[in-house]
Amino acid sequence: MQSTSDSRFDPNYAAQMLLDIAHEQSVDSLLQKLVRRVVERPNVACVQVWLTDQGDLCATCPHRAICPDRTRCLHLVAGKGKTLGDPADAGPAFDDPRARIPLGVGFLGKAAVTGQQWVLTELEQETEATTGFEWLERERIRGISATPIIFKGEVLGVTVGFTRAAMPEEARPWGRIFADHIGAALANARAFEEIQRLKAQLELQNAYLQEEVVEARAFGDLIGQSAALRQIVSQIDLVAPTEASVLVLGETGTGKELVAREIHRRSARSAGPLVRVNCGSIPQELFESEFFGHVKGAFTGALKDRPGRFETAEGGTLLLDEIGEVPFEMQTKLLRVLQDKCYERVGEDRTRHANVRIIGATNRDLKQAVAAGRFREDLYYRLNVFPIRVPPLKERRDDIPLLAQHFVALSVKELRCPPPRLTRAALARLQHYHWPGNVRELRNVIERAVILARGGTLRFDLPATEPAAPPPATSPRPPERGHPRFLTEVEMERHERENVLAVLDSAGWRIKGPGGAAQLLGVKPTTLLSRLKRMGLVRPKA
Repeated sequence: MQSTSDSRFDPNYAAQMLLDIAHEQSVDSLLQKLVRRVVERPNVACVQVWLTDQGDLCATCPHRAICPDRTRCLHLVAGKGKTLGDPADAGPAFDDPRARIPLGVGFLGKAAVTGQQWVLTELEQETEATTGFEWLERERIRGISATPIIFKGEVLGVTVGFTRAAMPEEARPWGRIFADHIGAALANARAFEEIQRLKAQLELQNAYLQEEVVEARAFGDLIGQSAALRQIVSQIDLVAPTEASVLVLGETGTGKELVAREIHRRSARSAGPLVRVNCGSIPQELFESEFFGHVKGAFTGALKDRPGRFETAEGGTLLLDEIGEVPFEMQTKLLRVLQDKCYERVGEDRTRHANVRIIGATNRDLKQAVAAGRFREDLYYRLNVFPIRVPPLKERRDDIPLLAQHFVALSVKELRCPPPRLTRAALARLQHYHWPGNVRELRNVIERAVILARGGTLRFDLPATEPAAPPPATSPRPPERGHPRFLTEVEMERHERENVLAVLDSAGWRIKGPGGAAQLLGVKPTTLLSRLKRMGLVRPKA
């Protein structure tokens, strides 16, 4: 039988409880520990914590007709009680996560609006005030104390206790003390969870940035001087300052990711993250979670909340590589994000805003996919606002020497090999090959050659069965009878030197300007100056 001392309010127990909850770093753990400890006390029938949040179940809420503000309401986030009925029966849901109370309605809603504590004793006369708590009479509730949870002047919610005896007078001021401590502990737990969320987001961004570094190393920077590359750079400069969606088209290995990175780097979003998602590597059933994230328990294996790629790229750019691989049913949701800038995590009702720029990349013919019914036409036109085609390496042969020199230097540094010698004959061999694997294949071929060279001359092992492309357009000198068609490297250097000297003499050793040696040779003045330095040519004294 319960003694009188057991039914009295115990301030020591209350103080110890406050110390316990102050150390919690999870909002859910904090609230569950609070309600579990309070309901252990004699005469306490139920304790609940309601927090203010956005209105989310308005269409099915039983209080819809009397709700004055459907943008915000009280959500039941934690509750525990001891029912007088058979636990096997469908008793009152003390912890129903779908329970909502409108602000300003009943004792709970009024406590949240006024910031004042509400204590009810004559419940039979308070039928209007107890709206939403139809189980009070069945559970023989005789006292209710609802205290707003306030932190730094803001009402975060309401904590409410239900007793089967009159509420002790000494418990009333402790209700205010409890609520204040809960507010501080709640703010701390929320801050810690936000830190953990940001930490997880930074870890994801770091992983994506490391992927980008690997891609950048695989393709180099925008290296080259060909007309095709200059056109790409011009397009990047035009579209980068805008917020337009970009579709980068090109064969595998041409460097589409690098073009996207340059667009991001030259845009107003350059301070934000660039997040790349390979749509071809995501299992079909995980697309929505990968793009938009999920909440704990949304599906089997969802052990904790996880931000998606859109949330990770917040304020920056999202590169959807191999976008032609997105499943047809997922394309509708992707189109919604592009049009409305809104999405929801899997298993969550909250709508989030996507402050992200989209760049798509594909090696597929999306027009053909649209005609075949594999790709939504409206999504295609939404993505194809500003298409950029990246030409294959066989259309950029003039860039091969610069790319080769860059990859040789990069391979020497990364592989810790002695610097090899890159000859003109080797460069000519690279330019004659048609490169079905594009820049990625060029990088791999050079890495292998650097390893095998051991500091000597680079020799490139290119497939002999592949049809060779014609060499750069030159006018071959007809061979004299009895002489070979080819020239040795020494002879080539001598002929080049003689040709440069002849041009310099013709231009009066003037390098720049109309009629200058650079214009006559068809090269940039800086290129010619570099060539003169390499050959050791200086203007003779008058």
